[in-house]
Amino acid sequence: MASHADEPNRRDFLVISGNVFAAVGAGFVLWPFIQQMNPDKSALALASTEVDLAPVKPGQAITITWRGKPVFIRNRTPEEIKAAEATPLSDLPDDVARNENIAPDAPATDQNRTLKGHENWLVTVGICTHLGCIPKGQALGDAKGDYDGWFCPCHGSHYDTAGRIRKGPAPRNLDIPPYSFLSDTKIKIG
Repeated sequence: MASHADEPNRRDFLVISGNVFAAVGAGFVLWPFIQQMNPDKSALALASTEVDLAPVKPGQAITITWRGKPVFIRNRTPEEIKAAEATPLSDLPDDVARNENIAPDAPATDQNRTLKGHENWLVTVGICTHLGCIPKGQALGDAKGDYDGWFCPCHGSHYDTAGRIRKGPAPRNLDIPPYSFLSDTKIKIG
């Protein structure tokens, strides 16, 4: 004898369609709340920036803004590169490269602070790792500290020409943001 409950009836159809209608309605109500959590177009535009390096001569530096932070870009001279390469890792208070383009535990050699084939270009986030001040050393007349890199006037941190902490209270090297060369004279940061 067949049970009458096994067969679908009008009530089952109404329950299923009512639940589907409620789920779709809930989706329409929740979508604006979920969508407002996504970053807007102006925030997405700041995620990366392209910089033309052609006007920057050896020995010069520029500062650009990326994600609301200053980024120092320096076209280092051969003398600055030699001085950075000659520094033994044992002399560095922070021996980690802090370069987002390579392994997180890479040593802080000069080669690990730049990109291969573009060793003259140093790109660092221009914020002192002690308390967030902006170091001096970008302009020609600025004090560059004891190691000809950058000097943080807030508490006296000295960075070398590779952006590595050499003296002072800063606990670590200047960070290297993610960047790549689009051509010999153009980089993309982010």
